[in-house]
Amino acid sequence: MELRINELKKSYGKVEALKGITYTFKPGVYGLLGANGAGKSTMINLITDNLKRDKNGGTISYLDETIGNEAIDILKLGAKFRAKIGFMPQQQGFYEDFTPKSFLKYMASVKGIKNQKAYDKDGRLIKRSVDKQIDELLQIVNLEKVAYKRIGGFSGGMKQRVLLAQALLGDPQILILDEPTTGLDPKERINIRNYIAKLGKEKIILFATHVVSDIECIADKVLLLKNGEIIADGTPRDLIELMDGKVGEIQINLDELDDYQRRYKIGNVRQRKEGLVLRIVDDNLPDEVKRVDNNIDLEDVYLYYFE
Repeated sequence: MELRINELKKSYGKVEALKGITYTFKPGVYGLLGANGAGKSTMINLITDNLKRDKNGGTISYLDETIGNEAIDILKLGAKFRAKIGFMPQQQGFYEDFTPKSFLKYMASVKGIKNQKAYDKDGRLIKRSVDKQIDELLQIVNLEKVAYKRIGGFSGGMKQRVLLAQALLGDPQILILDEPTTGLDPKERINIRNYIAKLGKEKIILFATHVVSDIECIADKVLLLKNGEIIADGTPRDLIELMDGKVGEIQINLDELDDYQRRYKIGNVRQRKEGLVLRIVDDNLPDEVKRVDNNIDLEDVYLYYFE
């Protein structure tokens, strides 16, 4: 199972949001990491066909079928391809009187999701109703106790969990998540991340975020996007190993802080009894800095490429 994008481009007027991205996705979790405006949302909206590609804007292929940018391709293959995708946008409007249960039933109808065949642990064929699937999803996102409450009264984090549940409707083969943990408290973020990691064993999951902690422990591959291009990619370990010799720490006084901030990329500043400890990320570390090659993480990678 492969999803391929080839020379994917998109411009808004004279601004090139995507500059010809080519990549092949296989089952696993892919962290799309970049600052706001890097091209993450544009890329996934092109893949989901929520945004029209430019003329000669590249191709998308899935299971060896290519969906070009011509109307005939979209009519012939687009609907079939979209049926394989579960998409969680950054934001989606809700009718305030919807409950999670009624919203998911509505979305199942819109997506054409019907009762499914499934097998029990003994291999016997059973029917899995849409209602049962919805109940299972509400339990996964920890909303089963408010299944019949009005969404209009929900917090932002609860609405995010409703959106995640709708993306999972129909057991899609491709799951595309745009900033899925926005508004979630730390416990919810961990639960959702753990669940997504399990799904990645059999699905292609694109997880777009600018929050490094969301993907550092669950991503099989990380794509760093900047100004509409993939500037680096690899496993988290691969990217971290490239940072050898570029990260260090130094203890300073408060009156030295401004000078270091002007000269270097500062990862964080910690107060200690003896003074301030700066974490510096740079190709050329000052001589007085103590290197921390055995304690580098994706936060350092992010700072190196994006700050």
